[in-house]
Amino acid sequence: MQELLCWRQSFWRLELEFRIFPSGAIISMPLKLQGMGKGKSFVYGVLSGLVEPIAALITILLINIVVPILPYLLAFAAGAMIFVVVEELVPEIHEGKKSSIGVIGVTIGFVVMMVLDVMLG
Repeated sequence: MQELLCWRQSFWRLELEFRIFPSGAIISMPLKLQGMGKGKSFVYGVLSGLVEPIAALITILLINIVVPILPYLLAFAAGAMIFVVVEELVPEIHEGKKSSIGVIGVTIGFVVMMVLDVMLG
């Protein structure tokens, strides 16, 4: 049993590194291409990935507070992502004088869809 636990922890660490490495590379590579030194761009890439373990540690320490409000935090994150997608990735929404009407329309449509989903099961 102890070997299985050790193997799982090693696999988890390996998976975490494969997931975090591209994030740091995405920060470091453009900095290097813009003329920043290798060491400095590497440090900025590492620092950009350092936020995740710190946030995870804070979450673990505040688990009793976080768990009850987790659905609201996840809903906020989902809403923020929907806003970013609509605002940044759908260029046709910005045509015309009042570009925020498209975002508001998508938001209202999503809220109506969620209300109907909850009401109708």
